[in-house]
Amino acid sequence: MFRDFLHVAGPLGSLLMAFSAAFILPIGASLLYDDGALLPFAFSAVADFALGLLLWRTARRHERELKSRDGYLLVALAWPLLAATAMLPLALALPGLSFSRAYFEAMSGITTSGATVLTNVDHLPQAVNLWRHELCWLGGLGIISLGMAVLPLLGIGGMQIYRAESTGPVKESKLTPRFVQTVRSLWLIYGGLTVACILALRLAGMNWFDAVCHAFSVLSLSGFSTHDASIGYFDSPLIELVLVVFMLLAGINFATHYLAWRRKSLRVYARDAEARAFLVLLLASCMGLALYVRLQGVYPDYWSALRHAGFNTIAVATGCGLFSADYDAWPLFAGLWMLLLSCLAASAGSTGGGIKMVRTLILFKQSSRELFGLVHPTAVHTLKVGGQVITARAALSVLSFVHLYTVTIVGLTLVLILSGMDVLSAFTAIIATINNGAHGLREVGPTHNFASLSDFQLWVCTFSMLAGRLELFVLIVPFTPAYWRE
Repeated sequence: MFRDFLHVAGPLGSLLMAFSAAFILPIGASLLYDDGALLPFAFSAVADFALGLLLWRTARRHERELKSRDGYLLVALAWPLLAATAMLPLALALPGLSFSRAYFEAMSGITTSGATVLTNVDHLPQAVNLWRHELCWLGGLGIISLGMAVLPLLGIGGMQIYRAESTGPVKESKLTPRFVQTVRSLWLIYGGLTVACILALRLAGMNWFDAVCHAFSVLSLSGFSTHDASIGYFDSPLIELVLVVFMLLAGINFATHYLAWRRKSLRVYARDAEARAFLVLLLASCMGLALYVRLQGVYPDYWSALRHAGFNTIAVATGCGLFSADYDAWPLFAGLWMLLLSCLAASAGSTGGGIKMVRTLILFKQSSRELFGLVHPTAVHTLKVGGQVITARAALSVLSFVHLYTVTIVGLTLVLILSGMDVLSAFTAIIATINNGAHGLREVGPTHNFASLSDFQLWVCTFSMLAGRLELFVLIVPFTPAYWRE
């Protein structure tokens, strides 16, 4: 067992050393704005690099090509450890922030959840605000995949790590002949869309700092903002429109974006069954909820209702927790429907969380197939999604994932209820965190945050965020007896 840890300690140390470079951005911001947070970030960068160097030197002689099982262990260890190093400058720069709350904030960032325990974020040091948003951006396509893109030494056993860390049930297809080239291509698309979003937000009226931070948030589908009122602070339909466009782009598989760019054709999106279902479901939900809240008298006219219902529905459904209005004050159905969408709308290979749309399509197709089989028991009916044949093993894997996902939600909700939370707050807190979203309803609604939760409740939600980002199986596999059996 100890040898298994030694085999992954070297790559883990390399990853920590590479991650220390991420501190350069907040250090630069602190120097630029003279916000008093320079020393916490400089110390954290040195400490992170030193820890990584120690791990790498200790395990250097035990290095070997990573096997599939090593990939699971590396991913399961890397994310909690990186969150621990990421929380250090938060704890040092914000007096009074406890370990539990600093770790929750860092885990929320690195898993792109965007749930926060901080209040008065408008007056946080600029370096701290930028760091929170940078964590989201780095976690968007996967911390380890980024390491493999910029540090080829981490490419040892890269395909095994990619399968463990990436989201969705289909992880075998490569876009380019070489794996590292594939990862770099996806990050180039991700970075290009981020730059485009920064420029669009600046033209729409944001200052450069807000534009950078919110671009990091929206491309990673995270709910962090530089203002307590989130996007409602700007009260700008143009800014909301820009964010909606990029939220939709971030909610589609980045491999689809790459293929569309490489082939110079938008037909790629039209042929993608998952992207079509994602866009149609969100469009129908936006129009339907706008009509619903208008009829309930929340807004005086349909266009005002469409503006706010559309933005907040897309934000919640994609897992991006930015908000422009207090949808918790709307009729309960609206909030619950938006949270339901967050469970299933985002595409595999996107920066969104939840079950993923492709799994939803497979489940619906499998249900239709079973009904067809009851009527025509001798007929052969192949399960297909977007023209691709889904094997029985893949369909069974989806069913297993959804079962584990549901059991986890129920179990963690009961734990929060047992700890003293009301049912609706507890249920929606777990729905939000396991789908890597920022807000639930009531006690954890959009005009509140997770600051009112006890340390125990925060640790439950921290586990929920990590389990959701690693899609449950990856986090659980290293704890099974079969994993450690030779």
